[in-house]
Amino acid sequence: MSSRTELAEAEEYTMNGGDSTYSYHKNSRFQRAATDVAKATIEKAIMEKLDIRRFSPAPTTFQIADLGCSVGPNTFVAVQNILEAVRRKYVTQGLSSQMPDFLVLFNDHASNDFNTLFASLPPDRQYYAAGVPGSFHGRVFPDASLHVAHSAHALPWLRKLPEELLDANSPAYNKGRVYYISAPSQVLDAYAAQFAKDTAMFLSARGKEVVSGGIMVLLLPGRANGIAHSCVLSDVMFDLLGACLMDMAKEGKTSEALVDSFNAPVYTPSPEEMTAITERNGCFSIETMDLTPFNAKVDGSAAAHACTMHVRAGVEGLIGKHFGSEIVNELFDRFFEKAKESSDRISSAFLHGCQLVVVLKRK
Repeated sequence: MSSRTELAEAEEYTMNGGDSTYSYHKNSRFQRAATDVAKATIEKAIMEKLDIRRFSPAPTTFQIADLGCSVGPNTFVAVQNILEAVRRKYVTQGLSSQMPDFLVLFNDHASNDFNTLFASLPPDRQYYAAGVPGSFHGRVFPDASLHVAHSAHALPWLRKLPEELLDANSPAYNKGRVYYISAPSQVLDAYAAQFAKDTAMFLSARGKEVVSGGIMVLLLPGRANGIAHSCVLSDVMFDLLGACLMDMAKEGKTSEALVDSFNAPVYTPSPEEMTAITERNGCFSIETMDLTPFNAKVDGSAAAHACTMHVRAGVEGLIGKHFGSEIVNELFDRFFEKAKESSDRISSAFLHGCQLVVVLKRK
């Protein structure tokens, strides 16, 4: 189990709540596309890898957890896909008479907008629902209580930023930037090391919570082995955001000191990195480790607008907390203009864009 000190240090990064113009609820089209792309892989994994005959005793309640669920609606789509596949698995295994009740456990930080989440639960759902607050880098469920665990685009968010990014005496000091693109290699190395540590904590906790024979499905922005981070769409968007902040600092609309002390807490791993972390953990066998196309391509001004709304829904709270809410509107107006100017770069990232689909089975 992760130490209380480590978990106390964890930052809480939550998406914009509610259902207003800039809410995650209305601006998560990229994540929805990712969920749709992964649907067939998840169904195949459940049909072929979920070992329901190994569960002993046979569960009367089948528990599914969505880790980093945010506020919907994508979590409901993912959960429904999983539930339908599990029900089909019971039927094809000749176990219809043992069909359990289903309980879905929606997990996210305590600061997540659970009110919006539960207010928008599908009225015709075929499962019971409960919210479980807490950082998924530590334990949030009882031993051997989960049959399927799922997480979509939450794992890349770091538990905390590497301290050396803010240390002026460190070679990883990230002055003048808010991300690792165009930074010294030591900055990228610090991000990669923090992601590896955080993901190891995540896997260790799930190793205790997922039953033997159960599976875990992870969806996250990914990059092919050996491909530069500058080719990854999410990384490009954070790089543009940093450029906007530096422009504002040069114009005196925020301070350079504030920019120097801010770093985006997100990392995009490769299959090679995820494989190494999982193998060191040892609790799970890797059943699938695939890069799938990012199937949400848009062009020109529409791409700039979509990227702007996507980034704002994800980091507006973080920006407002660090820089003050008064700069938010101008910052994202500038981001939109910079995204239009960088349309070729964004289009190229869409073409190279992909997500990592990881299916793990508890040994």
